[in-house]
Amino acid sequence: MSEPLTRLALVASPTDRAQEAAADLRASREWVDYDQAEGVVALGGDGFMLQTLHHMLDSDRILPIYGINLGTVGFLMNRHKSSRTLDERIARARRIAVSPLWMEATTNAGDVMTTWAINEVSLLRETRQTAKLEVSVNGKVRIPELSCDGVLVATPAGSTAYNLSANGPILPLGSNMLALTPISPFRPRRWRGAILPDNAEIVIRARESVKRPVLVVADQKEVRDISEVRVRAWPEHQLTLLFDKGKSLDERIFAEQFMV
Repeated sequence: MSEPLTRLALVASPTDRAQEAAADLRASREWVDYDQAEGVVALGGDGFMLQTLHHMLDSDRILPIYGINLGTVGFLMNRHKSSRTLDERIARARRIAVSPLWMEATTNAGDVMTTWAINEVSLLRETRQTAKLEVSVNGKVRIPELSCDGVLVATPAGSTAYNLSANGPILPLGSNMLALTPISPFRPRRWRGAILPDNAEIVIRARESVKRPVLVVADQKEVRDISEVRVRAWPEHQLTLLFDKGKSLDERIFAEQFMV
């Protein structure tokens, strides 16, 4: 069993609801700065949780994080309850490991940008022109020309987000798989995507990238006028999310498969 987390940092989204809850929590216990913390409590929605996780990856100081939903969906969060039970809930919480994606994007101008994504990396057409993409896996071209609105690579944690909306597969946590899902494919019409091992390197090249410009979005970070994107899992920087018992992320992902 893991040691209980006592030195906690508190972060909150700028919304009124999250700020009010933060004021209540600050009065209920002692908090420490992020640099001194053993864990983090994040107040907000899924977007704020992703923002906080990206901050951890940027700072290279990755801590267990317990999210409290004060946003809309809260798929990555726990329910908001009385502040008096918070320490008990964190002590009993289940730890869920999540591996982000690593992405390297090259623009038409030759600039290279690297970043990571917890949910997905999405390539999307910038204009009315259909994107034409070449898709390679582990150095082998699998689709010479995919005509579509775009394509995305999703982690298991992100498979119930944009990926599911694009009719991609739901991936259980711990499956060690990635979803490669087309967005509104035109040709080849019958291709509906692929499930790949998470040690695969996926390379997507934009054909006619000046005439048919493509942008890439890694969670909340966007780069325009892309010529090539490389994506792979990044297990070296594993994240730890804390969930109340019976409400963990893997249970939510499993339950999504039976939603009607």
